This record gives sequence, structure tokens and C-alpha cells, in this order.
Amino acid sequence: MLRYVLRRLVALIPVLLGISIVTFALIRLIPGDVVDMILGTEVAGGERADELRRLFGLDQPLYKQYLLWAGDVVRGDLGHSMRTGKPVLDEILGRLPTTLELAAFSVVFALLIAIPAGIIAALKTGTRTEAGVQTLGLLGLSVPNFWLGTLLILVTSRYLGWFPAATYVSFTADPWRNIQIFILPGIALGAALAAITMRMTRSSLLEVLNREYINTARAKGVAERQVILHHAMKNAMIPVVTVVGIQVGRLLGGAIIIEQVFNLPGIGRLAIDAIQQRDYTMIQGVVLFTTFAFVVINLLVDLLYAFIDPRIRYS
Repeated sequence: MLRYVLRRLVALIPVLLGISIVTFALIRLIPGDVVDMILGTEVAGGERADELRRLFGLDQPLYKQYLLWAGDVVRGDLGHSMRTGKPVLDEILGRLPTTLELAAFSVVFALLIAIPAGIIAALKTGTRTEAGVQTLGLLGLSVPNFWLGTLLILVTSRYLGWFPAATYVSFTADPWRNIQIFILPGIALGAALAAITMRMTRSSLLEVLNREYINTARAKGVAERQVILHHAMKNAMIPVVTVVGIQVGRLLGGAIIIEQVFNLPGIGRLAIDAIQQRDYTMIQGVVLFTTFAFVVINLLVDLLYAFIDPRIRYS
């Protein structure tokens, strides 16, 4: 297994290299730079602007700017923010707990809804119950998370008063208030994941229920509940784990919009602010860090297969 992990990590190098080059090129296609944002476009051509561009290295050729930044990254330094002067990695790690908490709430919400709903839909196939579950799943996939988030704020905060609008509070400062703040964004971000997981659970369970060992267990008089939960679900969960693992990685991207809607100080909000301020080093650092996290999550999911299914061996 160690050899497999090492191969995957080595394969990560060209991925990060390609992403870094594309990101470096694309953000420089955006009109204006960080000096324009600091001084304003009307005065961005004076001596002060030239001085700032020399300070940030923006007067260098693009290939040299990239090589200097990439050399720092190889040494574990993502650079310093052009706006705040703080280390990019420190800024990212400072915002990471908020994004991870949002992702955790989303995954917990999705699994609590999706797994039971998928089992019910598989066992009640051809009935109105299955049709209702399928309809809810279609809605979860169709409704944009930013629209759902806005609707949840409007209904629960303004009309019902269940979750009054409030600024972010860390878990260590006020645990209960922190949990309340993350309920709505967790639902908004986890709705699509719940729908995808529910559909995969249903289809995977239906496939497993038609296999011979399930019929054998039933013929031996094993209780139906045990057949479903112990025999069928254990094998049906393998493709479900795959889908959930991929979607968890995508939650990091989807969190950008939700953090903006709910005013959460996470990595997504950091990325939006960096784009608006043309903070090149911050944007590059956030994209590179998110890409690395996505690949590592997928690697952990692959390793999880070996624990779920003993037939899987990595070498």
C-alpha cells in the first residue's frame, strides 16, 4: 500500500504544475493588477505605481515571475499576500477551519438524509414513496446552492426567526452559536450532495439485492432488516463512498459561493477577496492548496476501499 501511495503522490506533481501554470496565466488576463486596486486606475501610471510594481516583482517578465514563485513553492513557501504582506499559507490555514466545518456540516446533513432515503427508495421501488424520494432528489440537483441559501435565510431568519442573522462566531468562543450559524449553510451546500448520494445508494442497493447471496440469506430465514443492513448495504456502499469522496472534494469549490452568501470567513471568501483585489500570490496559493486537498481526499477515499472491501488490494 505504501508503494501505491507514493505513486499517487508522485503523479500529483504534474497535476500541481499544470494547475499552477494555468492559474498564473488566467489571473493575469483579468484587467488591472494589484497596483491598480491599491492606487486606483487614474493614478496607477505614476512613480508610486512603478515603485509598487518593482516591489511586487510585476516589472519582471511573466516567465521570470512564475519561476520565482514556483521556486518558493518547491521550498514550501507560497509567498506573501500583495495586499496584507502576510504569508499566504498562514492566511489559508487561518481560514481552513471555517471551510472544513462547513464541509463537515454539509456531509453530515447529506448522509443523514441520503442513506435512509436511498434505502427507502430501493425497498419501495415502483411506489409513490419512491416517486416522492426521486422528486426530492431531482430538486436537490436542480436548485442552485446560492439560491437555496438565500431562500433559507429569507424564510428562517426574516419570517420565522429561527436562525437570526449574525456575524461569524468561532466554535471555541461560543459552541452553540457556532453550530446555529453553520446549520443553514450546511443545508444549502449539502443539498446537491444529498441528492447525488441518495440516487447512488438506491441504484447500488437495487443491484446488490438481486444477487445470489442475498437470496441465500433470505432462504436461510435471516431477518429482512439484517439482510439489508448487514449483507446488502456493506457491498452497496463501495460506489457510494466513491461518489461521496469526489463530492467532498468539490465542496471546497462550492463553499466559495456559500461562504459569500452567508458571510463566512473561509477559504472561499478569501479567494473571492483576493480576486477582487488582484492579489496574485494569494489566488495562486489558494488554488494550489485546494487542488492538493482535492487530490489527497480522493487518495484517502481510494485507501478506504481496502477497509470496506477486503478483496481490494493495493500494491
